[in-house]
Amino acid sequence: MTLQDYLHALQGKRVAVIGIGVSNQPLLRLLLEAGVSVTACDKKDRAALGPMAHELEAAGCALRLGEDYLEGLDQDVIFRTPGLHPRYLEAARARGSVVTSEMEVFFEVCPCPILAVTGSDGKTTTTTIIARLLQAAGHKVHLGGNIGHPLLSEADDIRPEDWAVVELSSFQLLTMRRSPRIAVLTNLAPNHLDIHTDMAEYINAKAALLDYQSSDGTAVCNWDNDITRELSSRTRGKVFYFTRNPDHPPAAGCFLRGEAIWYRDENGEREVLPLADILLPGVHNVENCMAAICAVQGLVPDGVIRDFARTFGGVEHRIELVRERRGVRWYNDSIASSPSRTMAGLRSFQSKVILIAGGKDKGISYAPLGPVINEHVKLLILCGATAGAIRTAAVEAENYEGLEIHEAASYPAAVALAAERAGEGDVVILSPASTSFDRFKNFEERGQVFKELVRALPE
Repeated sequence: MTLQDYLHALQGKRVAVIGIGVSNQPLLRLLLEAGVSVTACDKKDRAALGPMAHELEAAGCALRLGEDYLEGLDQDVIFRTPGLHPRYLEAARARGSVVTSEMEVFFEVCPCPILAVTGSDGKTTTTTIIARLLQAAGHKVHLGGNIGHPLLSEADDIRPEDWAVVELSSFQLLTMRRSPRIAVLTNLAPNHLDIHTDMAEYINAKAALLDYQSSDGTAVCNWDNDITRELSSRTRGKVFYFTRNPDHPPAAGCFLRGEAIWYRDENGEREVLPLADILLPGVHNVENCMAAICAVQGLVPDGVIRDFARTFGGVEHRIELVRERRGVRWYNDSIASSPSRTMAGLRSFQSKVILIAGGKDKGISYAPLGPVINEHVKLLILCGATAGAIRTAAVEAENYEGLEIHEAASYPAAVALAAERAGEGDVVILSPASTSFDRFKNFEERGQVFKELVRALPE
C-alpha cells in the first residue's frame, strides 16, 4: 500500500487526531490537504494553541479542545499521539473506531526497508550512529520517529532502495502490529512506570519490535541485558548479539577482545573497531557502537565505521562536548533525566568529575545514585527541586567520605561556581538525574541554556 492508497481509503471517513503538538502538525496538514474530514483534539485551550488554532480551522479542521477533549470520540479512525496511553481510547474502540498512529501508518506505507531502534537507554545515540554510517556508505537515509522527525508525510518521496531509520519509544510501540526489517534492542530496565501499567506492559511494548518479524528479518540484542537476551527468542528472524564479555563471544555479533570491537558470524571473526578510535566517552557508547556495527553488517564497510567513529562527537544533549576552556572540558548531558542515565554518564570518565545535577522529581529513587556519585565525583553542585534528595543519597551512601557538596540558586550560579573551582584536566558535566520541568519546558531547553552559559565564560 502506498501513502496515496491510504489517503484515498480515508475519503468519506471521519478522522480524529489526538494532540496538536509539533509531531502531529505534519500529519494534520497531510490529511487536510488530501481532503480528509479531520477533528484535531487537544487538552490545551484555544488561547494556549495561539495562531495554530486559526490556521487549522482555516484549512478546514474542526477543533475539540480543553479538559473534555477525549469525551465521546467516535470517529472512524483515530490517530493516537504517543504520549496518550491506549486505555484512554478503549471506549472509542468499543464504539468501532480504528485506533492507529502516525508511525503505525508509516510502517504500512513505507516503500523501503525499515531499521528501528528501541531500548531504555542509548536508543537516540545508536539510531544516529546507524543513520550516519549508512549515509557515509552512500545510502539514502530517512531518519525519524521518536528522535523528533515525523516521516509519514514524506513517504511519497522515499525510494525502495532507501533506508528508513527510526527510533521508537515504548509508547509508540504499545499498539504496533508490524516489525522492522532490522530491529535493535539496546537494553531494558525499569522506566516510564508512571505511565505504563507495570513493567510487564513496558517489556511487551518493546518486544513488538521483534514479534512481527518474518524469517528474513534481523534482530540485534544486548546479550549482557537479561531482558533483551530473553526477548530475542520472540523473533522469527536471525539474531545478532553484542556483549562486553570477551570470554563468551556470540555465534553471530559483536564482542570485545583486547582493546577492540570484534565481529563474528558463520564466515569467521575479524577486528572491526579499535576502542581508541571511538571519540564518544563511556562504556555505554562502546555498547552503542557494537549495536550499530551489528545492524549495518553487509551495508557499511569496516573502513567507513572506523572513519566515522574517529569524528563522531555525539548527539546534542547526550554527553555532548560543549567546550574546552583553560584545560577543562565541559559536557552537556541534559538528556539524563533519571538517576540511571546520570550513573551511566558518570561512569564514562576515567577520573572524578565536577557534577551539576538536580531538577524535578519523577518518582524514581535516588538511593542507587549516591554510591556512584561518591565514586566518580570530586565536587557536587546541586540546583533544582531534587537537590535535597540527591544530597541525601550521596551522604547516606556507605562509601560517603565527605564529598564536597554545594547548592546553587540558579544555573548561572552553578556554572560560575564550577568554572571557579575547575582546574586543568578537569571535566565538568551537567547530568541532572531529574526532569527539567521545574525550570524549563524540556531537556533541550535546559541543555541549551547550559551551553550558552558555558560558551559565554571568558577565555
